[in-house]
Amino acid sequence: MIDFKRSIATLAVALVGAVALTSPSAAADNAPNRPTHARSRAASSVTAPDRATVTEGQVKEVAPGGVITYPSVTSCLTVTVRLRDGRLVGAHASLFQVPGELRSDEILAALKHLVGNRPVTAIQVKGAVGAWHPSYFVKAIESYGEEEQPPYPARPEPEGLATAVSQGLEMPRRLVTVEDVPDGDQIAS
Repeated sequence: MIDFKRSIATLAVALVGAVALTSPSAAADNAPNRPTHARSRAASSVTAPDRATVTEGQVKEVAPGGVITYPSVTSCLTVTVRLRDGRLVGAHASLFQVPGELRSDEILAALKHLVGNRPVTAIQVKGAVGAWHPSYFVKAIESYGEEEQPPYPARPEPEGLATAVSQGLEMPRRLVTVEDVPDGDQIAS
């Protein structure tokens, strides 16, 4: 149990470092699109840019042939939805909520909202697979009370994550792939 708490503390420190390096408010100020509504932090698909930086707790879209950059993916998962017309819609899910941004249990609903009814060809989940329990997409770690014990992954659960993303987006499971990737920036193009 002590080793597990140390692991969570290490993840939290890494997250704080990533937040210090990549300020969500600075990224939002520099973003070409504003949220469709404040709660979702989802960029409008009407005028999608060619490039977007999606920081922790954000959801954005790029035009066909565009590029999404997910900076400082350490304890996070990214979810990139590839649309038939070549657009990308991306979400950067954080283990712990970044102030002013979406929690892990809100991110899939915002992503689903931005995708809407458009045809999807693939959904790619990448990041710190071993740090994530599939239930974090349903109930965020910070939503547990002091007397409650959140579930923690005993081992990487790529199949469980794929199923959780599929269900959260209401998309066929066959469209979802999961890949454990090393720390650092991720690029989707």
